[in-house]
Formats: sequence, structure tokens, C-alpha cells
Amino acid sequence: MELSKVGRYKNLAEPFHCDLHKELFIGHLGNHLLNAADFHSNDRGFGMVYLNAINKTWVLSRLVIEMDEMPKIYDEFYVESWVENALRYFTNRNFHIQSADGRTLGWGRSIWAMIDTETRQPVNILDVKDGEIEQWVESERHNPIDKPSRVKMTDNAELVYEYVARYNDVDINGHVNSVKSIEHVLDIFPVETYKEKRIKRFDIAYVAESHAGDTLRFYRENGTDENEVMVRISKVTPDGEVECVRSLVKFVER
Repeated sequence: MELSKVGRYKNLAEPFHCDLHKELFIGHLGNHLLNAADFHSNDRGFGMVYLNAINKTWVLSRLVIEMDEMPKIYDEFYVESWVENALRYFTNRNFHIQSADGRTLGWGRSIWAMIDTETRQPVNILDVKDGEIEQWVESERHNPIDKPSRVKMTDNAELVYEYVARYNDVDINGHVNSVKSIEHVLDIFPVETYKEKRIKRFDIAYVAESHAGDTLRFYRENGTDENEVMVRISKVTPDGEVECVRSLVKFVER
């Protein structure tokens, strides 16, 4: 059967992946989105299975998730994924999250880069398989949410948390996992916040790699309105702090 440009993948909101409201943690939702990206790219010949064999890999640069409703405990739901465009050094990938009966629950956008696993330097995506990824670009499918935000924090951001990255934080690429970064950002807010509010939109930009043993510092600053909070993660180095992650969390009342 010929593959379509859009992949569609069935998922389950497992009970131990749900929060105190019996809704899927947004970190676990993020994991489902990244799995959809992996399945979609592998099935079409430009995923990690092929790339790792030639010392290359995808790295996530930015991710935004915007939800009207989260999957609830034991709910089956679907993630659709497709490539919006492919440039020399970045590709934009979209996500559509649907309930089992076809209702839209939310959307996602992401930006990916390809790097050489030995040099950790960027690779021209269009050089791989003579740019075969371009045949999978779906530019007509509409994604209604805004593109990832350019989060700009000032030097007045408050240091709220410090953490040493450990074994469970590190992924197959050897750096702190993208989803773990999401979870760490959301852990700076007290449980009481989540009793009263839910996350409407979550933006995250991955700026630099961090690794097991790195001391990570978390800074918080209010956004443009009372429901927006910006978070920065920096790693401590002998030469000072290096910014690793910038994030924007937008809450709405429950």
C-alpha cells in the first residue's frame, strides 16, 4: 500500500501517565508527538533507523503544543503528523491530536535540525538521499496555531530551582531528553497551580545540549499577561552559565 504524506498513529492515555485530573501529562503527550515524528520519518526512509547508520540524527529545535482538551485516562486518541517544509538546515513538522471519535483536541508544531553524530555539527538535510524528504512535504494541510514563539527573557528573571541531570534524563543521543526538559520546566510550578489552571499552550526552544552530571538552573519570569510564564534553563560551566532551553507556558482557568 502506498504511504500518504500524513501519518496517523493510535495512542492510549495510560493511567500512570495521567495527572491529578485524570488527564494525560503534557510531557507524555509530547512523547507521543515525538514518537509520531519518528514513526512517520522511519516509514518514509528518512528517520533515525536510516540516519544512525550514516552517523546522522534528528534533533528537536522547537516544539509548541496547543490544546483545547487533553486526552483523559484510558482514552484512545490519534496523532497525525506531516512535514510542512524542508529547508537546508531545518524542517518544520506539524501535529494534529484527535479523539477516537474524530474531535480535534489540539495541535502541535515543531522544528528539527539534522546533525552529524560524531562532529555534532549541522548537516544539509537536502544532501541526504538527494533531498528525497521533499517528496513527502505536505504544504496544503492547514495548522491553525501560531508558529513557535521567540521567548525573550531579561536579566531580571528569578532563579527558582537547581537540578543535577541524571541517568533517566538522558536519551539515545546522549543529551538531556527533550521531554524531560518539558517535565522539569513544568515542575517549577506548585501542584496548586494545576488544581486551578490547565496548560493551554506550551512553547519550548532547545538552544544548547546538556548532559548527565550538568548542574541546571531554572529561571522564571512573568510574560505579557498574568497567565503567561517564561522559563529559562541554563547549565553551569567553568566559564559561566550557558542557556540550554527557553520556554513559555500559557495557563487558562479550569
